[in-house]
Amino acid sequence: MADPHIKKIALLGFDREGRSVLRFLADDPEFRGADIWILDKKEDIELPAGANVRSQLGARYLDDLDRFDVIFRTAGARYHMPELQAAIAHGVTVSSATKLFFERCPGTIIGVTGTKGKGTTSTLIYEILKRGGKKAFIAGNIGRPAVDILPEMDRDSWAVLELSSFQLIDLETSPHIGVALMVTSEHLDWHTDVEEYAAAKANVVRFQSPDDFAVLAEDYPRSAAYADLTAGSVFTFSRRHPVKKGTWVEGGAFRFAGDDGTNGGATETICPVDTLHIPGEHNWENAGAAITVGKIAGISNGDIAAAIDDFRGLEHRLEFVAEKGGVRWYDDSYSTMPDAAEVALAAFDEPKIMILGGSSKGADFSSLAEAIRGSKSVKAIIGVGAEWPRIKEAILAANNTPAPSSLPPSILLLEGCTDMEAIVRAARGAAAPGDVVILSPACASFGMFKNYTERGDQFKAEVRRLT
Repeated sequence: MADPHIKKIALLGFDREGRSVLRFLADDPEFRGADIWILDKKEDIELPAGANVRSQLGARYLDDLDRFDVIFRTAGARYHMPELQAAIAHGVTVSSATKLFFERCPGTIIGVTGTKGKGTTSTLIYEILKRGGKKAFIAGNIGRPAVDILPEMDRDSWAVLELSSFQLIDLETSPHIGVALMVTSEHLDWHTDVEEYAAAKANVVRFQSPDDFAVLAEDYPRSAAYADLTAGSVFTFSRRHPVKKGTWVEGGAFRFAGDDGTNGGATETICPVDTLHIPGEHNWENAGAAITVGKIAGISNGDIAAAIDDFRGLEHRLEFVAEKGGVRWYDDSYSTMPDAAEVALAAFDEPKIMILGGSSKGADFSSLAEAIRGSKSVKAIIGVGAEWPRIKEAILAANNTPAPSSLPPSILLLEGCTDMEAIVRAARGAAAPGDVVILSPACASFGMFKNYTERGDQFKAEVRRLT
């Protein structure tokens, strides 16, 4: 992007990512002396001090975008919004924190995307690299903003980036190792349709060269189809069947088959699946992806197994909270879409109390509803939030039943809780020794809570107060 004529820069959105870009621009010779404008629809944001920093806030924050030389779009700002596309047509360069990182990164980039599992997989890859002696960083949607780690990196560094569809949609460079986990559908309140969402995710491998590597979830058609879009060497992973090149689960163990660049094409056992201590077979997929990346990076089987054994999962992702009176409580507040709640439902065989509902992301609850009606272990559902009526309606109509007036008699339905104290109290009343209680809402948190973190933190605090 080096251009001595850059005089006016806009930061479109001033969140965590926008603030990171501003810090970078302030210290970078390419942008020194440029006027920087902060554009945000919020009028009450705290602005930084600086003579060359100006702002355009509120309802008209998108006015006159064509007057800028460069616009750095934050991930939440829709790339296809008409105002931004009009600026591009006028000759304005539109970039982002992610693009800036790819342009400046001196080391090796591993990018991880998917509908679910990105954070867990990214962190496990990072731990495997560290255990193997690599100078590793984790950034993007997890850890620090990506451009913040640039000053600490060199040619021998490895950066593991968790990448969302928002960050990938206009990316024209792919990571050296691109990982695509399960790709189903999400963020349909942001994307035009599922096809646009899946196409954005595909950029994690679309621009690879023959020297690069694509690591794809073979069990999911959209992810597996990315093999046709990349020039890189394709590895896959599966928890259901052996794969030609990559990682799978067989005989209670993670197995790997490589090529001449990894292990000479031989099949080998990495470690038993119970080396992984986080619940749910879906995490076998995340571990399979991480193992494959570790093998590509040259990490030994012993170091990979040791990193897996030490890993205890991420906060708010099926996180074990406590056992109280023989009842185990799990915080899965990061579950903001129905398929994540389906995964939580399938992770335990024990009788379950599910906490469902929240604010809308435009989701379809029919598959989750069928899973609930088909389950023999859902003991109770605590329905909360604005989306609960839609979830309930889907459950009543699931499995081709003619919309009965009630849930199956084996499921206790509890409604009307308006805060986390009441939710936990209701769950405690429904639970018996041997049960599990899972906060896996399948919805965004807004309304009752500021975000999924606050929702999970309140849940854990109330559970720990139980006697």
